[in-house]
Amino acid sequence: MKRFYLIGFLLLMTFDTLAQISFKYAGTHALPVAASLAWVLRVFGQPWIYGAVVGYVGAFFTWMSLLKHAPIGPAFAASHLEVVSVMLLSVWLFNEHLNLARVLGAIAIIAGIICLGLAESREHPAEVEPEPAQA
Repeated sequence: MKRFYLIGFLLLMTFDTLAQISFKYAGTHALPVAASLAWVLRVFGQPWIYGAVVGYVGAFFTWMSLLKHAPIGPAFAASHLEVVSVMLLSVWLFNEHLNLARVLGAIAIIAGIICLGLAESREHPAEVEPEPAQA
């Protein structure tokens, strides 16, 4: 089950990150922003907008699969790991700058996820599954 969670949350983070980065690229390539049909057409003319759609659809289905099995508290917290991944990728892709507040925020997010995960594992220790009956 741990492998399911690990793969599921990595997949969720990947889809969420894809969506956010794609929106940034689509928006940047559709400048200037205007409340007009021409601007909407420019946005939907960018291939990155479809990366955002794929990211959101993938994240939705991954999240729904995770919710069937994962405890809601740690799952909800872990679903926000994309904040950290988008921040780190933005440094590389968009020349954004890291500052102390951003780094401390990322550390707080990760520490919160770890604390919730540890609390959940103490509250509900892994049950030992019985061995299958031999015929």
